[in-house]
Amino acid sequence: MPLRELQYPTEPYSRVNRLKDRGVYTLETIHQIVNSCPMLHVSFQPPNSPFPAILPMIGQMGSFSRPSADLGEVLDLYLHGYVSSRIMNLTRTAPSSQAPQEEPELEGMPITVAATHLDGLVLALTPNSHSYNYRSALLFGHAALVTDTAEKLYAMELITNSVVPDRWRHSRVPPNAAEMQSTSVLRVRVSTGSAKIRTGGPHDERGDTEDEALLGRVWTGVVPVHSVMGKPIAGGYNRVGEVPGYLEGWRREANADAEVYAREAVGREVVAKKTVN
Repeated sequence: MPLRELQYPTEPYSRVNRLKDRGVYTLETIHQIVNSCPMLHVSFQPPNSPFPAILPMIGQMGSFSRPSADLGEVLDLYLHGYVSSRIMNLTRTAPSSQAPQEEPELEGMPITVAATHLDGLVLALTPNSHSYNYRSALLFGHAALVTDTAEKLYAMELITNSVVPDRWRHSRVPPNAAEMQSTSVLRVRVSTGSAKIRTGGPHDERGDTEDEALLGRVWTGVVPVHSVMGKPIAGGYNRVGEVPGYLEGWRREANADAEVYAREAVGREVVAKKTVN
C-alpha cells in the first residue's frame, strides 16, 4: 500500500485542458475506471494506413510480479485477443520506441486505451447546457506480447475474473494447448494516464435560472444511467440446475452498486456546495 496517493505525470497529450477541475491523475481513480469498464477501446497507428485503428478489447490492470498490488499502485494493463488479429501481428514486429533521454528505451507498440462509463443524462433549461454525468480514463503506453507461460496464465485468469469474479476456477481450467496457442495477451507498460469525471446536476446561465416562466415550463434534472445484469439464461447444454451462488450473488451486488453510484453522482455536487456554504 503506497504511503501517499500516486499520480501519473501530466504530459501535453494526457493533460485535461477543457474544464480542468474535472481532471484526475491519481492512479487509483484511473485504474478503477479502467478495471470496471467491460469494454476498452484501444487505438494504434497501423503502418501504410492514413487512419488510426480503434479496437474494442477486454482488459484488466494488474501486476504479475506483485499480484497483491492494489489499484493505487503501479500496474500493467493486460489485453486479451486472438493470436492472428491485426494488433497482435503488429505488436510482434513493432520496433522499440525511443523515449525521452532521461527514460530507458521502451519496448513495444505505442497505444492509447480509453474507458468510459455513462452515469446520467443531465437535462438543463437549454440544449447547449445539456450534459452527461460520466467517468472517463485514458492510458498511454507501449504494448508487447506476453511470452512467459506463467504470466500469460496470470493475465488470462485476471481478465476472466474481471468478467465475472471467481469465474476462472468455476470453469474448465487450465486452458488446453490449442487454447493457449490461439490466444495472445498484450502487456501494456503504462507511461501516463488521466481521467475526467463529471457529477452533479444541470448548470444553466443566470439569465435562464431567473426566468420564472422558463423554470415553470421546462423540466430540469438528471436521469441516472447504469448497467443492469439481467437474470442468467441457461445455455442449450447446461446441466446445472440452479444459477451458482457466486454468479447470482455478484449479479445482485453489481446491479445494486451501479444504481447507487449513478444516483449518488447526481447529489455529490449539491452536497459539496452545501458544505462550502
